[in-house]
Amino acid sequence: MKTSEADILIVPGLGGGNNNYWYARWETKLKTARLIEQKDWQKPRLSDWADTIIQTVEQAERSVVLVAHSLGVVASIHASENFPHQKVAGGYFVALPDMGKLADTLPETATFKNLPEAPLTFPSILVASQTDPYCDFSHAENMSYSWGSKLENAGDCGHINAESGQGPWPEGLLSFANFMAQL
Repeated sequence: MKTSEADILIVPGLGGGNNNYWYARWETKLKTARLIEQKDWQKPRLSDWADTIIQTVEQAERSVVLVAHSLGVVASIHASENFPHQKVAGGYFVALPDMGKLADTLPETATFKNLPEAPLTFPSILVASQTDPYCDFSHAENMSYSWGSKLENAGDCGHINAESGQGPWPEGLLSFANFMAQL
Protein backbone atom coordinates (compact mmCIF):
# COMPACT_ATOMS: atom_id res chain seq x y z
CA MET A 1 0.00 0.00 0.00
CA LYS A 2 1.27 3.47 -0.83
CA THR A 3 0.92 6.23 1.74
CA SER A 4 -1.21 8.13 -0.78
CA GLU A 5 -3.77 5.31 -0.64
CA ALA A 6 -4.36 5.56 3.12
CA ASP A 7 -5.37 8.03 5.77
CA ILE A 8 -2.46 7.84 8.19
CA LEU A 9 -3.81 8.73 11.61
CA ILE A 10 -1.18 9.59 14.22
CA VAL A 11 -2.12 8.98 17.86
CA PRO A 12 0.32 10.65 20.31
CA GLY A 13 0.66 9.68 23.93
CA LEU A 14 0.36 11.58 27.19
CA GLY A 15 1.06 15.28 26.71
CA GLY A 16 0.62 15.12 22.94
CA GLY A 17 4.32 15.63 22.25
CA ASN A 18 5.77 18.58 20.36
CA ASN A 19 7.38 19.38 17.03
CA ASN A 20 10.58 17.56 18.07
CA TYR A 21 8.78 14.20 18.23
CA TRP A 22 9.27 11.84 15.30
CA TYR A 23 5.53 11.56 14.64
CA ALA A 24 5.16 15.35 14.35
CA ARG A 25 7.87 15.26 11.70
CA TRP A 26 6.13 12.38 9.92
CA GLU A 27 2.90 14.38 9.87
CA THR A 28 4.63 17.11 7.86
CA LYS A 29 6.44 14.64 5.55
CA LEU A 30 3.53 12.33 4.73
CA LYS A 31 0.79 14.12 2.77
CA THR A 32 -2.05 11.89 3.99
CA ALA A 33 -0.96 11.91 7.64
CA ARG A 34 -2.71 13.86 10.35
CA LEU A 35 -2.57 13.96 14.09
CA ILE A 36 -5.61 12.93 16.09
CA GLU A 37 -6.23 15.73 18.57
CA GLN A 38 -7.48 14.85 22.04
CA LYS A 39 -9.51 17.17 24.30
CA ASP A 40 -7.09 16.86 27.20
CA TRP A 41 -3.50 15.70 26.69
CA GLN A 42 -2.55 16.15 30.36
CA LYS A 43 -5.47 14.48 32.14
CA PRO A 44 -6.53 11.73 29.76
CA ARG A 45 -9.68 9.66 30.08
CA LEU A 46 -9.70 6.41 28.15
CA SER A 47 -13.33 6.73 27.08
CA ASP A 48 -12.70 10.20 25.60
CA TRP A 49 -9.50 9.20 23.83
CA ALA A 50 -10.94 5.96 22.43
CA ASP A 51 -14.12 7.71 21.24
CA THR A 52 -12.06 10.36 19.44
CA ILE A 53 -9.99 7.67 17.71
CA ILE A 54 -13.09 5.69 16.70
CA GLN A 55 -14.82 8.81 15.32
CA THR A 56 -11.73 9.82 13.36
CA VAL A 57 -11.42 6.33 11.87
CA GLU A 58 -15.12 6.36 10.93
CA GLN A 59 -14.74 9.74 9.20
CA ALA A 60 -11.67 8.74 7.19
CA GLU A 61 -12.17 8.72 3.45
CA ARG A 62 -9.66 5.95 2.69
CA SER A 63 -8.37 2.88 4.48
CA VAL A 64 -6.71 3.84 7.74
CA VAL A 65 -3.23 3.12 8.98
CA LEU A 66 -2.76 4.00 12.64
CA VAL A 67 0.59 5.25 13.90
CA ALA A 68 0.53 5.42 17.68
CA HIS A 69 3.05 6.22 20.40
CA SER A 70 3.00 5.23 24.07
CA LEU A 71 -0.38 5.92 25.70
CA GLY A 72 -1.71 6.45 22.17
CA VAL A 73 -0.99 2.75 21.53
CA VAL A 74 -3.05 1.79 24.56
CA ALA A 75 -5.95 4.04 23.51
CA SER A 76 -5.79 2.66 19.95
CA ILE A 77 -5.89 -0.94 21.15
CA HIS A 78 -8.91 -0.19 23.35
CA ALA A 79 -10.60 1.64 20.46
CA SER A 80 -9.86 -1.16 17.98
CA GLU A 81 -12.65 -3.28 19.42
CA ASN A 82 -15.13 -0.77 17.92
CA PHE A 83 -13.57 0.09 14.56
CA PRO A 84 -15.77 -0.29 11.48
CA HIS A 85 -15.20 -3.66 9.82
CA GLN A 86 -12.09 -3.64 7.59
CA LYS A 87 -11.64 0.15 7.80
CA VAL A 88 -8.22 -0.13 9.46
CA ALA A 89 -5.59 -1.58 7.13
CA GLY A 90 -2.79 -1.62 9.68
CA GLY A 91 -1.35 -0.42 12.95
CA TYR A 92 2.19 0.78 13.58
CA PHE A 93 2.56 0.89 17.36
CA VAL A 94 5.62 2.38 19.07
CA ALA A 95 6.78 2.26 22.71
CA LEU A 96 3.84 0.54 24.41
CA PRO A 97 3.85 1.38 28.12
CA ASP A 98 3.23 -1.30 30.72
CA MET A 99 0.02 0.09 32.22
CA GLY A 100 0.54 -1.78 35.48
CA LYS A 101 3.71 0.24 36.03
CA LEU A 102 2.61 3.50 34.41
CA ALA A 103 -0.65 3.83 36.33
CA ASP A 104 1.29 3.47 39.59
CA THR A 105 3.67 6.31 38.72
CA LEU A 106 1.21 8.47 36.75
CA PRO A 107 -2.24 8.10 38.38
CA GLU A 108 -3.85 10.20 35.62
CA THR A 109 -3.44 7.17 33.32
CA ALA A 110 -5.33 4.74 35.58
CA THR A 111 -8.39 4.58 33.29
CA PHE A 112 -6.16 3.01 30.59
CA LYS A 113 -5.47 -0.16 32.59
CA ASN A 114 -6.82 -3.59 31.63
CA LEU A 115 -5.40 -3.60 28.12
CA PRO A 116 -7.25 -5.96 25.76
CA GLU A 117 -5.24 -9.01 24.78
CA ALA A 118 -7.40 -10.35 21.94
CA PRO A 119 -5.81 -10.66 18.50
CA LEU A 120 -6.19 -7.55 16.36
CA THR A 121 -8.25 -7.74 13.18
CA PHE A 122 -5.60 -5.94 11.12
CA PRO A 123 -1.85 -6.37 10.53
CA SER A 124 0.34 -4.57 13.03
CA ILE A 125 3.86 -4.01 14.22
CA LEU A 126 4.84 -3.25 17.79
CA VAL A 127 8.18 -1.44 17.98
CA ALA A 128 9.79 -1.79 21.40
CA SER A 129 13.05 -0.62 22.91
CA GLN A 130 15.29 -2.77 25.09
CA THR A 131 15.73 0.22 27.42
CA ASP A 132 12.23 1.70 27.65
CA PRO A 133 11.75 2.95 31.24
CA TYR A 134 7.97 2.47 30.92
CA CYS A 135 7.96 -1.08 29.59
CA ASP A 136 10.17 -4.13 29.91
CA PHE A 137 10.90 -5.66 26.53
CA SER A 138 9.43 -8.97 27.72
CA HIS A 139 6.07 -7.27 28.38
CA ALA A 140 6.05 -5.79 24.86
CA GLU A 141 6.95 -9.22 23.51
CA ASN A 142 4.02 -10.84 25.36
CA MET A 143 1.55 -8.20 24.16
CA SER A 144 2.71 -8.47 20.56
CA TYR A 145 2.15 -12.21 20.75
CA SER A 146 -1.37 -11.72 22.17
CA TRP A 147 -2.32 -9.19 19.48
CA GLY A 148 -0.72 -11.13 16.62
CA SER A 149 1.59 -8.19 16.00
CA LYS A 150 5.08 -8.47 14.59
CA LEU A 151 7.55 -7.38 17.26
CA GLU A 152 10.35 -5.10 16.12
CA ASN A 153 13.31 -4.65 18.45
CA ALA A 154 14.46 -1.00 18.34
CA GLY A 155 17.50 -1.73 20.53
CA ASP A 156 18.69 0.92 22.99
CA CYS A 157 16.22 3.75 22.24
CA GLY A 158 14.65 4.57 25.60
CA HIS A 159 10.98 5.49 25.19
CA ILE A 160 11.51 6.27 21.48
CA ASN A 161 10.79 9.96 21.90
CA ALA A 162 12.62 13.27 21.64
CA GLU A 163 13.78 13.05 25.26
CA SER A 164 15.56 9.77 24.51
CA GLY A 165 17.29 11.23 21.45
CA GLN A 166 14.86 9.87 18.86
CA GLY A 167 13.60 13.18 17.47
CA PRO A 168 13.78 12.49 13.74
CA TRP A 169 14.02 8.68 14.17
CA PRO A 170 14.96 7.84 10.55
CA GLU A 171 15.10 4.12 11.38
CA GLY A 172 11.44 4.30 12.33
CA LEU A 173 10.46 5.99 9.08
CA LEU A 174 12.26 3.28 7.12
CA SER A 175 10.54 0.59 9.20
CA PHE A 176 7.17 2.27 8.63
CA ALA A 177 7.79 2.44 4.87
CA ASN A 178 8.53 -1.30 4.86
CA PHE A 179 5.35 -1.94 6.85
CA MET A 180 3.28 0.10 4.37
CA ALA A 181 4.78 -1.83 1.46
CA GLN A 182 3.57 -5.08 3.04
CA LEU A 183 -0.04 -3.93 3.44
